[in-house]
Amino acid sequence: MSPYIELEITMRPLFTVHAGEFLVGEFIEHSFPKLNVWIPSKDTGIDLLVTNKKNSSTVSLQVKLSRDYKAPEAATDFDRSLVAAGWLTLAHDKIAKSAADYWVFVLVSHERKMKPQFIVIPPAELLKRLIAIHGQSKNYHFYPWVTKSKIALDGRGLLKAEKKALAAGSLALGHRDLSKFLGDWSALQRIA
Repeated sequence: MSPYIELEITMRPLFTVHAGEFLVGEFIEHSFPKLNVWIPSKDTGIDLLVTNKKNSSTVSLQVKLSRDYKAPEAATDFDRSLVAAGWLTLAHDKIAKSAADYWVFVLVSHERKMKPQFIVIPPAELLKRLIAIHGQSKNYHFYPWVTKSKIALDGRGLLKAEKKALAAGSLALGHRDLSKFLGDWSALQRIA
């Protein structure tokens, strides 16, 4: 009998990084090399914390990833106009009580040659728009869409004729229009 005790040690990750968080973190590190990206050790409703090099200015991000729900075979002008079409269910209370400075919606296209699309929006602005479009609700079905002409919108509830007008560039989007938030990393530019 050996005087040594054998121990089997199994390493388990303490936490895992969500694919959307990884894509956002990688994008920030590449696009803003002077910034630091931090991952909180517990779930506080903030997925990533971005700081300047001195760690004296911060921006907190909540990240939401949606797989692409765009039809792989583009049958209509509308289908061909989309780069990516996501679908998420968002809870009113989580948006209203969010501690994050911005929510980042990550849309990855079926077409691997397309880069991920990021909609970067303050939670209060997101909630205001969801209520204006869909009325106040406990949960919102949010369809973030991005077109080849760089229009970002909440597409939930659009009728067939409206989709056709969107593809033609003639649809007035109103509160649905999220284009100014598409790739808007100005908050990070301010702290860089």
